[in-house]
Amino acid sequence: MNKEELLKAYPYRLEIHAHTSPASPCSEIPPEDAVRRYKALGFDGIAITNHYNLLIWPEKHDRDETIRKWYDDYLRAKAEGDRTGMKVYFAMEIRFSENANDYLVYGIDRSFLENAYSFLDGGIDSFYRACKNDRNFIVQAHPFRNGMERANPDSLDGIEVYNMHPNHNSRVGFAEQYARSVGLPITGGTDFHHPGHEGICSIRTRSLPEDGFELADVLRSQDFIFQVGESLILF
Repeated sequence: MNKEELLKAYPYRLEIHAHTSPASPCSEIPPEDAVRRYKALGFDGIAITNHYNLLIWPEKHDRDETIRKWYDDYLRAKAEGDRTGMKVYFAMEIRFSENANDYLVYGIDRSFLENAYSFLDGGIDSFYRACKNDRNFIVQAHPFRNGMERANPDSLDGIEVYNMHPNHNSRVGFAEQYARSVGLPITGGTDFHHPGHEGICSIRTRSLPEDGFELADVLRSQDFIFQVGESLILF
């Protein structure tokens, strides 16, 4: 296929790694603004993958209220998506106390948050054993960025290869080789935090997922292509 044929076969463009403020304190983008920015670029959907870990919350906090406020970023983005006609998918980027690794989790709902919270002061292996199900998809984010450790492949469904955050070196070549060596599916996204960085990396799909569970199905199937800038990448 040439580029025009690929764009026709995979017409839907999705961002699957984006952070909003205040749920992710490192982000400069309110939820509504994130949706508007991606809509203006012609995207069809965006996954809100805010940081979910004990480090971003005060040492003494009310669990239920903290989770409610964290989830509110997704609800605000979803409302803007409904208003403007863009799909907004609920996901998370979770970190455990065992190390500095981050994991993207797709195919989850509100009730998943309470269950996941009880594993934050632990590690990926126990989380995966308890929380993995047929509907979700658990990915190690940027495994070759400084400070990261490679997780047990048996506790993962995939590897984020194309992490295109401009302020970090995610060593995508090493990540791609590693994913293939352990036989895991690959994903990629912008890791959007800051104005002007939107839309650097996306996936293109044959059909438009209706919700985060269908997005997880697409990632599991690996029936998509990457778009980095204006270039299409097959794998």
